[in-house]
Amino acid sequence: MTSETVATPPSVSWAQRNSHILLTFNVECVKPEINIERKIVSFKGICAPDQKLHKVEIHLYAEVNPDKSTYDNKGRYIDLTLVKEKVDQPFWPSLTSDKKKHHWLKVDFNRWQDEDESSDEIDDMNDMFSSKLGDFGDENETEDTSSAEEEDLPDVK
Repeated sequence: MTSETVATPPSVSWAQRNSHILLTFNVECVKPEINIERKIVSFKGICAPDQKLHKVEIHLYAEVNPDKSTYDNKGRYIDLTLVKEKVDQPFWPSLTSDKKKHHWLKVDFNRWQDEDESSDEIDDMNDMFSSKLGDFGDENETEDTSSAEEEDLPDVK
């Protein structure tokens, strides 16, 4: 047997917005090596609980801006936000340039946003509902105006 450890790709999920790609490595890894380049994202790390080596190199469909792109290790997973180089381009048809179906790559439908939706429209809808909710009562009202003495309620028989 050889002493070389075989690396397996981690489970990866992705979603897309107008200006960025949301990428999640679904592994627990204390000190991963993450490299974000214009057309490639690479990940390497020994991950818990089985101390197994995970490694993947993702060749992206289009270019991203490595200087504006970020990642955050949340403990149980690692979130990446890849800022698209060309925001005015249509949505990417796939994450990878080879357009193959990879067994370790899945779409994150919980975070996905359709191309015809914009975050501004969603924010406007939230504002509209929050403004309507304000009509149901004043949150700063301190005086209790409801009293049983003032109300004429019919007797229940």
